[in-house]
Formats: sequence, C-alpha cells, structure tokens
Amino acid sequence: MHGKGAGLRALRALSEQAAGCRECPLGFYATQTVWGEGDVQARVMLVGEQPGDQEDQAGRPFVGPAGRLLDRALTELGWPRERLYVTNAVKHFKYELRGTRRLHKTPAQREAAACHHWLESEIEAVRPEAIVALGATAARSLLGRTVPVMAERGQWLSRPDGRRVLITLHPSALLRLRSPEREQAYAAWLEDLRRVSATAAVSD
Repeated sequence: MHGKGAGLRALRALSEQAAGCRECPLGFYATQTVWGEGDVQARVMLVGEQPGDQEDQAGRPFVGPAGRLLDRALTELGWPRERLYVTNAVKHFKYELRGTRRLHKTPAQREAAACHHWLESEIEAVRPEAIVALGATAARSLLGRTVPVMAERGQWLSRPDGRRVLITLHPSALLRLRSPEREQAYAAWLEDLRRVSATAAVSD
C-alpha cells in the first residue's frame, strides 16, 4: 500500500491545480471546482457524474439530495463514508437557468473528456481496489466507452489498468421515481452495491 502522506500531498496538489481549471467552458460558470474527498487509502472509490447545485455551492461531492440517498445506502451497507473516496467524473456543475433556478444538464462528451485526466489522477493517487461507477457518465469516463447501464448494472467490468469497475445507477435516477417504484429500485440498487463487499473490504 502506498504511503498515506504521499497520497495526501498528491491529492492536495491536484485539487489546487484543478481549482483554476478552464479546459472546458463549465469552469467559467460554476461557483467552484468540486474535488473528490475521503480516505486517500480507500479500497473503494465511488464515482458519480458531476456536482449538483448544492455541491457547487458547498464545494463537496454528494451533499445534495442524491448524496443523502447515497449516505442512507452506505449506512445500511455498513460502509463508513470516511473509509471511501467519493468523487465525480466531471468537476464542475453544468446547468441551465430557469428563472432563478439552476437545473442540472448532463455533461457533454467533450466536457467529460476535458476532466478525464483529473479523474485518472485521483485514481492513481488513491489506488483503490475497486471502483463503483454511478451512472453512464461515470462508466464512460472510467472505461473509455459507452456503457449501457441498465443492461450492465450489477456487473464487474475491467479497465485497461486491471482495476474492476462495478456498474450501477446514479442515486439521482432513483430520486426521479415515485413510490413504491422508488423503494423497489432502491432495494435493487443496494443489491448492486453489495457486490463490492465480495471484492474489496470496505471496513475492517
């Protein structure tokens, strides 16, 4: 296992560099760059799509409604969030204004591509045993190709570096459903995530 101090220094330096990133237009309009956070020696990395409105304001990943659903799942799975590393494929919030509201827009492929080296740098610094791709944008960024999430969900796919990636839904997809469909989808999503425990220990 790599040294924690070296990993912390690497991630700190990367986050400082990313703070001024303007490699795509998103950085000009977002409040700030939202970098990943968590255990620099995490065995499991969770990768989402992009920050939402609340993440953009707070400067932290997964602190909005989708983050709260993720936290619920982590609690039920017995995975301490502080033992994970949580990040997004795209580091800036892409949105469209509707009145005073900022509504999420899916990042374009070129925007995800511009952020790709930041994600790969996080993976290199943390060196997780397993990565969870939360949604299509994350899966594409991690695997370098389009992944049909509904067809591949719950499956492990391999990256060129040998790391395994579990494909599943982004929690925001569940929030768009109504009960009881949402609870059924949530239970299936938990079963996807449980597959990680068989591959990488999340907690000692």
